[in-house]
Amino acid sequence: MNFKYALLLVLLSFLSFDAAAQKYRTALGPRFESDKLGLSLQQKLNERGTLEVIGALGEREFSGTALYEWHFPLLGERFNYYIGAGGHVGNLKDKGVFTGADAILGIEYKVNGLPFLLSADIKPAFHINHEDWVGLSSGVSVRYVLVKEKKKKRSIWPFGNKDDEKDSKKKKKKNSDETPSVWDIFKGNKQ
Repeated sequence: MNFKYALLLVLLSFLSFDAAAQKYRTALGPRFESDKLGLSLQQKLNERGTLEVIGALGEREFSGTALYEWHFPLLGERFNYYIGAGGHVGNLKDKGVFTGADAILGIEYKVNGLPFLLSADIKPAFHINHEDWVGLSSGVSVRYVLVKEKKKKRSIWPFGNKDDEKDSKKKKKKNSDETPSVWDIFKGNKQ
């Protein structure tokens, strides 16, 4: 498993970083753990938060996990670390149904110019009705971006939205033309 992390870190060190917001809304792809193979679906909920759902299949068990994750930039917004918590439910071959709570700590990189997310994490879990009450797994995910983040148009005007200011000035001028002022009383009625 250490080889996977080393390979991921070497790959990330050769890629360029961009300081923009997270570049995806929804991403899906395989998750590789030491003794399980899974599928990871990640949905962006807000600027820093995502919901990740993981379905995993092992030799003697299968499980589903839901995690809320908070993302924080490391070297720009494309390369960040995340922490999160959630729960899981699954089925163990000899014991039956089990449940539990999970935590997660990982790093994630949105590949510049390509629709892929690379991540590596550690995920401790506390089980109820399982052979092992506590588990610590690590995994690597490669997700394909299904829904991209919409790009916001950026103005070169440094003082707010220039179009809004123009509209505001037009409305003020129109209102001043329609409403009489104090000076209109002294001008008299010239109609």
